[in-house]
Amino acid sequence: MSFVLTEDQEMLRETAMSLVQGELPVSHLRALRDKGANGNDPETRRKLAELGFFGVIIPDEPGAETFGLVGLGQILEAQGRTLAATPLLQTALIAACALQLGGTPAQKAEWLPKIAAGEATFALALDESAHFSPYAIATEAERDGQGFTLNGLKKYVPDGHYADVFIVAARTFGEAGDRHGISLFLVPSTAKGVTVTALKTVDSHGAAHISFEDVHVPDAALIGPADQGADILDPVIDRAAIGMSAEMLGSAQAAFDMTLDYLNNRKQFGQLIGSFQSLQHRAAKMFVELEMTRSCVAAALGAVDAGKADVAELASLAKAKAGELVHLVSNECVQMHGGIGMTDAAEPGFYMKRARVQEALYGSASWHRDRYARLNGF
Repeated sequence: MSFVLTEDQEMLRETAMSLVQGELPVSHLRALRDKGANGNDPETRRKLAELGFFGVIIPDEPGAETFGLVGLGQILEAQGRTLAATPLLQTALIAACALQLGGTPAQKAEWLPKIAAGEATFALALDESAHFSPYAIATEAERDGQGFTLNGLKKYVPDGHYADVFIVAARTFGEAGDRHGISLFLVPSTAKGVTVTALKTVDSHGAAHISFEDVHVPDAALIGPADQGADILDPVIDRAAIGMSAEMLGSAQAAFDMTLDYLNNRKQFGQLIGSFQSLQHRAAKMFVELEMTRSCVAAALGAVDAGKADVAELASLAKAKAGELVHLVSNECVQMHGGIGMTDAAEPGFYMKRARVQEALYGSASWHRDRYARLNGF
């Protein structure tokens, strides 16, 4: 497996880095928070669309080459560096993958061009409890003769407070916890019976609870076969976890760079604090963990594009390592900055808050460690 980017992917990475550093610094997120935008940033979405970032994994025509998940991973890592609030993960990755893996020709023809052009935003409405459990779905979808009627509540849906379309995981057979019997549906946010309750979140990105009360959708809204949605959901969640791992890697790298800069400039007792051996040891540990996680994320991104059979294992490995890393580095960033690190005027706290959300989405480090062990026969 090659860990070297192609020339096109390297150019994409440089473009993404230039965008976030020049136009989407952490101060931009702070400004969005202060004006109550709750992570909803139409102007940034317009810029991303102009750069073609929403269509990175969508071919211009069937069979055409794309930048692949490796390319999209570079953009997600870049946005992680400045904690940029964008719908790329939900729309450009999750929705695009779900449609590519299970969508009908009509669904692909209608929605993939709109995603690529930045004309539609999506959100995966999956979780129903306080902890990630992808099969614990109680939301019901009953056949009504002309389609399905949905009833249920989805909790903490990222980007759900401004998404145009929801990809809803609902149960058409069996009981909560069963893998079989899950179906996926495309549901417009404006559909009758859909209620969106916006949430203000600790990371200032926002989310929503989504309730469905007698929401009717036609048969054409079904993604993939009824009762077999888990066959699409599983690889989509793997890709979501990998994409989030790339973003977490970017956040951890930025927090590490900030910490290193502080160690090399802050003086105490007439000495640079970076000369204290105990802090050097802690910085060295962060660096080692960063490089190990970078390898795990690169392997997972590459495995998806190569169509390898061990994507699930590598997804869990990357997410587990990234979850541990982002907590370690964000905590150390705050600690090593001392009192200023605890204030809202400084940036370390933004990274620590975002880390809590990143690690929880699409499976915590402990969830993925357990899954990795089970996938390998333990």
